[in-house]
Amino acid sequence: MGNTIEATGLELSYGSTRALAGVDLAAPEGTVLGVLGPNGAGKTTAVRVLATLLRADAGSARVCGHDVATEPHRVRELIGLTGQYASVDEDLTGRQNLG
Repeated sequence: MGNTIEATGLELSYGSTRALAGVDLAAPEGTVLGVLGPNGAGKTTAVRVLATLLRADAGSARVCGHDVATEPHRVRELIGLTGQYASVDEDLTGRQNLG
């Protein structure tokens, strides 16, 4: 079994603000990955890099075996992404919103 998500040494800065400083992570196939941290820790930035919405300044990332920098179209064909507050009904569970 391989990794669905692999990131090594991800770095990204906005001017003098360093949003990602060498992020490494892996999510084995068939698992759920939770990314926790305080506001400003880079969680959303890392997800945006993995979803091909942002390009990292350094490091590498693969999703479902495809490089997010060189194969963004293929990554986008394979994933879905929604924000925390983009649900149909905020009283429904995540599973109910997807159903």
